[in-house]
Amino acid sequence: MTFRLPSWLRHLSIGICLCAGKPGVALGVERIDFSRDVQPILADKCYHCHGPDANQRKAKLRLDTQEGALATDGDGKAAVVPGNLEKSELARRIISTDPDEQMPPPKSRRQLTAQQKDLLRNWVAQGAPWGKHWAFVAPIRPELPAVKDKAWVRNPIDAFILSRLEAEGLQPSPEASKEKLIRRVTLDLTGLAPTPEEVDAFLADTSADAYEKVVDRLFASPHYGERMALPWLDAARYADTNGFQGDQTRTSWIWRDWVVKALNDNMPFDQFTIQQIAGDLLPDATMSQKLASGFNRNHMLNGEGGAIAEESRNTYVIDRVNTTSTVWLGLTLGCCQCHDHKYDPFTQKEYYQLFAYFNNLPESGGVDAGGNAKPVMKISTPATRPARSRTGW
Repeated sequence: MTFRLPSWLRHLSIGICLCAGKPGVALGVERIDFSRDVQPILADKCYHCHGPDANQRKAKLRLDTQEGALATDGDGKAAVVPGNLEKSELARRIISTDPDEQMPPPKSRRQLTAQQKDLLRNWVAQGAPWGKHWAFVAPIRPELPAVKDKAWVRNPIDAFILSRLEAEGLQPSPEASKEKLIRRVTLDLTGLAPTPEEVDAFLADTSADAYEKVVDRLFASPHYGERMALPWLDAARYADTNGFQGDQTRTSWIWRDWVVKALNDNMPFDQFTIQQIAGDLLPDATMSQKLASGFNRNHMLNGEGGAIAEESRNTYVIDRVNTTSTVWLGLTLGCCQCHDHKYDPFTQKEYYQLFAYFNNLPESGGVDAGGNAKPVMKISTPATRPARSRTGW
């Protein structure tokens, strides 16, 4: 995996992925998807009393797990009997008008809409197929939808866009002019507007691959890495100051420049990941690899005189756990600091196993290196070295 996909296309691709699978019942397709159609209803209307929280659970019934939903009680009844509406208590009670039987109870103020009731009953009738949260299911490439104006489609994404436009009775917008096109792609890939000379050159280029040549030029620009680095620096909590009290300046810009260079060099994502999480632990680690692990040192630093160093040190470790999980797992792990996750398959024990990994850094918890925190390393940039040794970090 590399970083060469423009950010606008990544965002568009994510949107397409979310809507490109089998549409839900609301769009007129019969087959119901549990994770997309059913689980959100159960989570909003039922989990409060029949979810993972044992202290709030009623009647010992769990609807957040397949085992709980299919389990029978002492009377031999089950909330869900796949394919059987009459024997499924859930299907029966959500349409009951008896306030003593109706679910959710009227006093809960979590009433289901008629559409939600139909969807749940149709799901049971279809055999109550279960599923994992979409984030833990490998994506499957969907089939391309049929469209009327086939000539308009230039790539698979176009097919999904046009299919929806045609379904809504809409026409695609007119194709953008070349002036607009170069402005959009230049801003997106470099964060800068194109120069008048660049616009003129693009307008004068009538070759079939004129646009592709512009994109290649922008990829080769040093500004490309700067633009692509911005969201990564935000996720990595990068800052040039410590964030506490006097907000002292610290020397971390050189790690920022490493990120920019890695993106401009099109470093493979697996190496980008390994070096930032544990570059200093690689065999015969280079100065560049050690520098990359500065990702783990971007947290705030508390230099306040009354701060307890050991408390601050543990706060830093917690920050590394939470940031690493958010950036690379795409979810928040912070809840596990106090208890097992209620909706994700993560435990408090696993949280502190990751905590133990980051708890091996020899640091005092204080700001003891001139605005930075030990351990630190001295490093020179290519620009500050003698010309004969300027071979990069």
